[in-house]
Amino acid sequence: MAIVYILLNLILFLIYWPMITIITIRILLKRRPVTSTLTWLLIIYIIPLLGAIAYIAFGELYLGKKRIMKAKSVWPSTVIWLKKIKCYKYIFCKDNSNVARPLFKLCEKRQGISGIKGNKIQLLTNYQEALTNIIQDINSANYNIEMVFYIWQEGGLVDKVTEALINAANRGIKCRIMIDSAGSWAFFHSRQPEKMRKAGIELIESLKVNFFRFFLRRMDLRQHRKIIIIDNHISYVGSMNMVDPRFFKQNAGVGQWIDIVVRMEGPVSTILGVIYAFDWEMETGQLILPTHPNSKIIQFEQTKGNTTQIIASGPGFPEELIQQSLITAIFSARNKLILTTPYFVPSDTLMYAICTAAMRGVEVLIVIPNKNNFFLVRWASRAFYSQLLESGVKIYQFNDGLLHTKSLSVDGELSLLGSVNLDMRSLWLNFEITVVIDDKNFGNDLIFVQYDYISRSIPLTQKTWNKRPLWNRIIERICYFFSPFL
Repeated sequence: MAIVYILLNLILFLIYWPMITIITIRILLKRRPVTSTLTWLLIIYIIPLLGAIAYIAFGELYLGKKRIMKAKSVWPSTVIWLKKIKCYKYIFCKDNSNVARPLFKLCEKRQGISGIKGNKIQLLTNYQEALTNIIQDINSANYNIEMVFYIWQEGGLVDKVTEALINAANRGIKCRIMIDSAGSWAFFHSRQPEKMRKAGIELIESLKVNFFRFFLRRMDLRQHRKIIIIDNHISYVGSMNMVDPRFFKQNAGVGQWIDIVVRMEGPVSTILGVIYAFDWEMETGQLILPTHPNSKIIQFEQTKGNTTQIIASGPGFPEELIQQSLITAIFSARNKLILTTPYFVPSDTLMYAICTAAMRGVEVLIVIPNKNNFFLVRWASRAFYSQLLESGVKIYQFNDGLLHTKSLSVDGELSLLGSVNLDMRSLWLNFEITVVIDDKNFGNDLIFVQYDYISRSIPLTQKTWNKRPLWNRIIERICYFFSPFL
């Protein structure tokens, strides 16, 4: 017994404590929010061993050596292609509205490309409309179809999409699809992937989940983009996964998922193709940059089309750009700011920007689902409500399903839509995509949709919120403790 005791002490002295010391130093040296730093320190010291393992797995944005090398080798070809498209000066917008100008300048400086004009953009507000349009565009494709999704689940209209893709591949259309491994675990264990591959569709399981890769890269790094590109001219971006809500998570107790999608025609689709090519080469090593831009691809409505910017975030892309973009847009607001998000666990900086906007007289409205599918997120988000209400922010709890739409409307003119949730994972970790649109007509369309959400929501008043039970407040604070990881 004494020998076992001595061995345990020796292990602690030679292995465990040196590991804890190294992890502590790494936590302190990393540039991250103070709340995140303190939370990680508490976890590794309060929960011995498990805390250290959790930090190794989830504490740092680590891609793995092979992916880091790929990212470095892929980016130069992307930069060269972007330089070539800059030769077509007539597609770039030289000026923006007052509310959009700061954000477009930020994106131009950090991404190396200014806003793209001459795009036709259509807002699709329900799954049936979106999937029907997608099927029609697949059936009309002439050259290539490229997709990336976090979740792909068979059933309903999704089966029609799959059928259309198989038919397209059979008639010689190049079809490439990337789907996240964790988000679509059930799909990759069904017969659908084999059926699609047999038809000639190149189907990639992105960021494969594998126990043996546990210590090689972060296991919770996810491909969260939702993009469709057809012939480098038509594209879709939004919050909708490739699912039919009538058959998706029906037992979760939150109702049908509510999403919006934008369908775009014009040169912005070619820019999306560059981002897709980057992701594809990271996964496969194959270079598939879009064909060199020509007038047929990039010319649409040079004077009348919407002005658009694409923000790609995640490892390999400009750091912190999505958070900087959100903050810039919020500080640009002068009259009205409307946000919709399924998961609200913002960083301290983003929370400060939202509250400051309300305190300087901007009407700020946030629409959040009353119920969502993640217990920790649901309760952690409520820990922010008191500060929001005290600052004058109006909170609406959507009661007609799980509001999955991620949108931001600024003064009815600047619009941001895409895959980004207002939580730490989207802001700092996942591969995400956001489309920015500077157009008053589109802005009015988005506000109309957002007010429809509000009409199906219950307003939360400060008086009602202050009356919530003590046990609610305790759960909120406990879940808030984990907010840096949600």
